[in-house]
Amino acid sequence: MAEEKKQIPLRLSSKLYNAIAAWAEDDFRSVNGQIEYLLTECVKQRKKTGKYVSETIDEEIELDI
Repeated sequence: MAEEKKQIPLRLSSKLYNAIAAWAEDDFRSVNGQIEYLLTECVKQRKKTGKYVSETIDEEIELDI
């Protein structure tokens, strides 16, 4: 039996959305699929090491694309 997926509203800046959309296209995924993939990888990393992917995860980043 397939796991039920939850729908959540998500607001992204247009720069972040465009970066994820380009990455998704490179990986032959939908934007939604790419976001799910990235979140899954972060959760795996957190479970594995007890740490977030980056020590600076809460710092605002400049998307210079």
